[in-house]
Amino acid sequence: MVILGIETSCDETAAAVIEGVGDKIKVLSNVVSSQIAIHQKYGGVVPEVAAREHVLNILPVVNEALAKADLPSPPTPLLPQTAPQAAGQERGANTMGVKTAPFSRAFKSGRKVGMEGIDAIAVTIGPGLITSLMVGVETAKTLAYAWQVPVIGINHIEGHIYANFIGANPKFQITNSKQITNSKSQIPNKSQIPKIKFPALILTVSGGHTMLVLMTGHGKYKVLGETRDDAAGEAFDKAAQLLGSGYPGGPAIAANAAKLKVKSEKLKVFLPRPMINSRDYNFSFSGLKTALLYKLQKDKSWKKKIPEYAAEFQQAVVEVLVAKTIRAAGEYQVKTVILAGGVAANQLLRQQLALTVKEKLVKVNFTMPKLKYCTDNAAMVAGAGYFRARSKKFTDWSKLRVDGNLELK
Repeated sequence: MVILGIETSCDETAAAVIEGVGDKIKVLSNVVSSQIAIHQKYGGVVPEVAAREHVLNILPVVNEALAKADLPSPPTPLLPQTAPQAAGQERGANTMGVKTAPFSRAFKSGRKVGMEGIDAIAVTIGPGLITSLMVGVETAKTLAYAWQVPVIGINHIEGHIYANFIGANPKFQITNSKQITNSKSQIPNKSQIPKIKFPALILTVSGGHTMLVLMTGHGKYKVLGETRDDAAGEAFDKAAQLLGSGYPGGPAIAANAAKLKVKSEKLKVFLPRPMINSRDYNFSFSGLKTALLYKLQKDKSWKKKIPEYAAEFQQAVVEVLVAKTIRAAGEYQVKTVILAGGVAANQLLRQQLALTVKEKLVKVNFTMPKLKYCTDNAAMVAGAGYFRARSKKFTDWSKLRVDGNLELK
């Protein structure tokens, strides 16, 4: 089954084509047009700007994904050769080198082009920025109608979860805690096929969400806990802003932390670990950000200690995430622990969670997505769509709606 995925929940315009056979997902193409350079000067995503960029980039991205997928009978491109593509490039979007046909060609030809190449379309319907989501959803609805193929609405968080079902799973060669560093050199290229057994516990961590989810089967979820205020990714963004480290905050904090030359036990900076001992599985990172602010206000020489503050902030976030994940995994007797979301790209989190599962949950499998599938992309959306399509969980294109606060259920 071949699925076209579309993702526009925030500031990444993405399209991908995957092929699903059994429980295996093969990515045929995965195209992402990033807006990071555009939003950097604002220190965060501006919804109106993001939506306009999605409008400019969505069809060029879809066309490139279809072209790169090299389908036996690909759908005819639905984009004029001029206008939006060039405009998107002027605004810093990725270059789309796809030769396209006039928009009317696919409709005038009378061909059911989708039936010859795409079996279904999966699109993110929420949660996310309403105006951004609408661009992707309206595009999916139009293509579903034009190609006469079914469409599947996907929860963005579910998409992140299914990034773990794509291809090979990175495998750490870490034998003890002393080997944990911020260096990417600790992560070899060797990989293994994910072994995901249910029930599974998912730690999903991103700029907008931090939650622990119990997954008892495909499409069967129970949220055990979530953030009461800032998500982990949002906390990283705010901490980076306080330290003058730039946007996005996660990579900036990690980069500064990697510059630290002393061992962690010698750090003079200490920040709290919010709710690490609470009996529930909720999170809170707003207080941690405030604690960092107060520390900086009292330390007149903090600019000379940015790596130290960054390392401590990162360690505080990671310790809370790992501690609660391990405790929940034990309580619910899961067979697999899954890491998902944009913050899943954080090297320290990947290493410490992998090691702790190995040491404390001996019979439990651990899986995390490849780095390129951690941040927002359409391959994960298409993957989630494939598993829903197997169960015929389609939505009438005319009834497809966006929901900025869509819950995982």
